[in-house]
Amino acid sequence: MTELITAELVDLDLSAETKEAAVRSLAERMVRAGRVTDLDGFLADVAAREAQMPTGLEGGIGIPHCRSEHVAEPTLAFGRSGRGLDFGAPDGPADLVFLIAAPAGADADHLSILSALARRLMDADFTGALRSESDAARAAALVRGDEVPPPEDPADATDNTPADAAPFRIVAVTSCPTGIAHTYMAAESLRKAAEAERAELVVETQGSAGFSRLDPAVIAAADAVILAHDVEVRDKARFGGKPTVDVGVKAAINRPGALIAEARDKAARGEATAPTASAGTGAPMDRDGGPGDGYATRLRKWLMTGVSYMVPFVAAGGLLIALAFAIGGYEINEAPSVAKHFVWTEAVSWAALLFQIGGVAFGFLVPVLAGYIAYGMADRPGLVPGFVGGSIALTVNAGFLGGLIAGLLAGAVVMAIQRVRVPAPLRGIMPVVVMPLISSALVGFLMFLVVGKPVASLQSGLTDWLSGLSGANAIILGVVLGLMMCFDLGGPLNKVAYAFAVGGLANPNEGSLKVMAAVMAAGMVPPLAMALATTVRSRLFTKAERENGKAAWVLGASFITEGAIPFAAADPLRVIPSAMAGGAVTGALSMAFGCTLRAPHGGVFVLPLIGGPLLYVVAIAAGTAVTTGLVVLLKGARRTASADGGSTAAGDAADTGPKVPVTA
Repeated sequence: MTELITAELVDLDLSAETKEAAVRSLAERMVRAGRVTDLDGFLADVAAREAQMPTGLEGGIGIPHCRSEHVAEPTLAFGRSGRGLDFGAPDGPADLVFLIAAPAGADADHLSILSALARRLMDADFTGALRSESDAARAAALVRGDEVPPPEDPADATDNTPADAAPFRIVAVTSCPTGIAHTYMAAESLRKAAEAERAELVVETQGSAGFSRLDPAVIAAADAVILAHDVEVRDKARFGGKPTVDVGVKAAINRPGALIAEARDKAARGEATAPTASAGTGAPMDRDGGPGDGYATRLRKWLMTGVSYMVPFVAAGGLLIALAFAIGGYEINEAPSVAKHFVWTEAVSWAALLFQIGGVAFGFLVPVLAGYIAYGMADRPGLVPGFVGGSIALTVNAGFLGGLIAGLLAGAVVMAIQRVRVPAPLRGIMPVVVMPLISSALVGFLMFLVVGKPVASLQSGLTDWLSGLSGANAIILGVVLGLMMCFDLGGPLNKVAYAFAVGGLANPNEGSLKVMAAVMAAGMVPPLAMALATTVRSRLFTKAERENGKAAWVLGASFITEGAIPFAAADPLRVIPSAMAGGAVTGALSMAFGCTLRAPHGGVFVLPLIGGPLLYVVAIAAGTAVTTGLVVLLKGARRTASADGGSTAAGDAADTGPKVPVTA
């Protein structure tokens, strides 16, 4: 946060008696520094933002902030109050006040300042240093991060590490199928563990919004590598020759300290991975797997790779179709092509446009799934036969199951071709001409003439089964889907259940729409329940968990199951079974009530598109209540046992490892 704050923007003796007076005092410093051009206009913008939601945080922190056209450049001012000022925090007044000013339209700057400051405010040493500092220049340096005194640690007296010894350097990569929650939570967990272990760590998060590559110089200087991933690590060849710990992404969330210790051990033994060719040689998911990975593990990774690339098409296409239904009604699927008939002033025409764009996006689901399963197996040479096979699956009505099989066939065919020795003169044209030609022809032959028709019959049978699903069978399926959605909170089983539901939307019928509704309802339960539990029994949760609970309301309502992960990581033996019980109840009730859903995502925001919306809300509320009750009961029992001087084995197991104070 360099240059955001200087000594003239610091007031270590803030005498204001109200938060408004405090904000004015700090804003006047910004005006004198030339950072704010109109004091009253800026204060009006701050007041408008403050009226939306209190900006007080637990721990005596106030962060008034806004974007304003009266701000010349991103600025941060800091004041320390002796009397305390009420910024609306639940635990009382704030003594540390940070006024953040960003120019209008500078959303990225505003969010960057907020997120960077929020991370530092979680550090008790940082806030403690600000409360004790007597020099404004040093306080500004502390806020910028230029000079943060190291905490005194009693362990220093027994630390045998030489004072001038180089720190242990680690580079890490985190990635998950959706690239949203697990990816960033794993990174944060590793960072905190590295800080505790006095190691230097640089993380590359390969998320859904893309990623910034690690500097080659940083990789070269690293002593070890940690790869925490459930999909392929892009350009893994960069890390060849380094001691490497290769695990699933949840391992980094649940036991980051153990991974760092393992990395140290491998480096001490001189154990290193073999250098890997840079491109086009072998399968990304084969390279990502450890030497002990069995076929089932590799198969799971291949399938998760396909699902991870398919999810954005599901979200875009499904939500566009949902919007079309909301605007034009369910009969909009019979509208003529907008290329031939479109009236700018008619809502029905716009609904038809959205529906047809969404339909095109949905048409890519099976080819993308097949193509990237093959890519996970055989790298880029698998893409062409995978997409061809997926398209043929649609042509022969083999659907979602046909796409899965086409992807596996394409990957296997390419892997077999790659093992064939070819003369040196032909190697240059193999990846561009020979391999796509032969693999596409073979996969096309297999899909059209061998496996396509049987799989199409199986897909048709599954569709007919879903169409006739009712009574006890429907309820049992709802229970199973609910358990799967809540078992690993966004992991492989969750994604399998979700992919099963989305696959049914390609050929929608009453049964498949019920399945989609049950899956989304069950997936909303864990974060909503944890949010409710932290509200009704806050004393059973840490401060960080209570903060995560506030975010979980929004995440749960938006159908982002990963919002419950921080709670499950901290206490898996109580949270996960409770979540599964609630998910099973919701899935069963949703199916029993006959609720339907035509959108693949959206949470409460697609409630108007749900068949039987009131009963649907009842199903979600019932599951949320069950999970909340069980979590409160189990955590309360642990608290009672601890007060009596005892602890169950389950409690001891659940309480190990760091509590990761991050939100998804």
